[in-house]
Amino acid sequence: MGDGLVLRPMSLPYTLSMPKESFIYSLDDTDAAARPFLQYARDYVAHLGVERGSSRLTLAAYESDLRDYFAFLLGRGVLAPCDVSRADIVAYESDLVERGYAASTISRRVSAVKGFHRFLVSDELVQTNPAESISLPQRPDRLPDALSVNQINALLDQPFGEGPRAQRDKAMLEILYGCGLRASELVSLDMGCIDFAGGVVRVLGKGSRERFVPISGTAETALKAYAYGGSRAELSMKGKGSPAVFLNARGARMTRQAVHRIVAHAGEAVGIADLHPHMLRHSFATHMLEGGADLRAIQEMLGHSDISTTQIYTHVSRAHIREEYLSAHPRA
Repeated sequence: MGDGLVLRPMSLPYTLSMPKESFIYSLDDTDAAARPFLQYARDYVAHLGVERGSSRLTLAAYESDLRDYFAFLLGRGVLAPCDVSRADIVAYESDLVERGYAASTISRRVSAVKGFHRFLVSDELVQTNPAESISLPQRPDRLPDALSVNQINALLDQPFGEGPRAQRDKAMLEILYGCGLRASELVSLDMGCIDFAGGVVRVLGKGSRERFVPISGTAETALKAYAYGGSRAELSMKGKGSPAVFLNARGARMTRQAVHRIVAHAGEAVGIADLHPHMLRHSFATHMLEGGADLRAIQEMLGHSDISTTQIYTHVSRAHIREEYLSAHPRA
């Protein structure tokens, strides 16, 4: 446990719940002690939404991270943001380590804490920033999971069956890999976003940033077959005229959760366990780079605001090159 944190079951405004390898703190919104922190947190999250155009998923993640931090502070007897010291933040970081969180999660949470305190000072809600000299933990490079080309072919060439939903599922998987979309971007596509004549798909990505991604080959063929071959029209008849490209059995826009289930099921059918949409996006980027695509072009297609995010795929490519060397060189 972090230095100075004492767990008193009935007197503190948090409870403990147990995920796989660590526990998290949860605040009781009705507890008076939590209100000052929660109000400032709402102001900060609203600020992120307006100033940065952060997505709702990003804002929810920030709020969740901050609630954990506030509950820890209350456990140490810190009752207001102006009373937070540098030692409290250092103790919180140590506590995250002791709770078994990954380095990437700790870095994200400390980043949220630093941003929160910076916001309080900039809005003149407090006078000093106790997090100013806190450094972010080093995040080790984590190579994204990517399928081999053979696995991709097995996944996308498998029989999907008959009917509108089968044709829809085939098109979704082809687009996820063929265009490198996030699941949230896939379900946000409207019919007006598809430009077959221009060979592009208009995508609304993180922070409401718009980009145009090329579409061709089997992805284009599958999407045309679904969108204009009668399958989408059949699904649409059961709904209220949704403009969404991908519709569920009730004619409404597909959810991200449904896409995850469909992708996982398709993976299981060809022996790929725990397949998720982002793995297809990683595979898209990895295979593009291995095929000689320019890193800047991949950045644009993925919608990364920073080239350093895209550069992790260069490590994947190097790993692939080493594997090829070890398997092919007679004296390796």
